[in-house]
Amino acid sequence: MAADAHGTGGGGGHGFTAELSRKGPIAVVALSGELDHDGPQPLRDAIGQALAGGAARVLVDCTGLEFCDSTGLNTLLQGRLDALAAGSTLELAGIRPAVARLFEITGAGTLFTVHDTLPEEAG
Repeated sequence: MAADAHGTGGGGGHGFTAELSRKGPIAVVALSGELDHDGPQPLRDAIGQALAGGAARVLVDCTGLEFCDSTGLNTLLQGRLDALAAGSTLELAGIRPAVARLFEITGAGTLFTVHDTLPEEAG
């Protein structure tokens, strides 16, 4: 299905994008580039649109995410809380080692369901 939302963040030149697509009750937010203080808004928008559209499950595809700082982490944590408040879940897939390290150091990884790859039912 075509993307419902596509955004580019920040002026850092790294071209962060968050692209939303749907497969039934599952929303997939595909991230690309560097998620940092310059541009978390596309991710906020995509998660908000997924939840407003009634997604029972939001899967954040991190395979294209090259970097994530504390602003990006906080955006994902807030997205998780928003999903829970909407009766949904927010899950992560395909986290690269450098990004996974942030989740490990902060302990935030224990708050998310994390998949090695995007689950088949979402692809």
